[in-house]
Amino acid sequence: MKLRTIVFAAALFAAAAAQAQPPAVSPEHQAARDAMHKACTDDSKSLCGDKQGREMVTCLRSNAAKLSAGCKEAMSKLTRPAGAPAAK
Repeated sequence: MKLRTIVFAAALFAAAAAQAQPPAVSPEHQAARDAMHKACTDDSKSLCGDKQGREMVTCLRSNAAKLSAGCKEAMSKLTRPAGAPAAK
């Protein structure tokens, strides 16, 4: 009986862990993300300092009027992956 309970608990834990995994990023989205990082390197350094990841993208979006033309173009091609929260 104890073994059955342990196996059940392990299966429940594994199912919960699988549900918690973030969705995989598509190759197209990854390519757009890489292009944005390349095009926006100077803009992110001058406008956003040491911010990285989502904080950097949020900073760039909030400074859209100050971005270089190449960065604006790359940012326009960067879409939010399915399930990502909308910007506030």
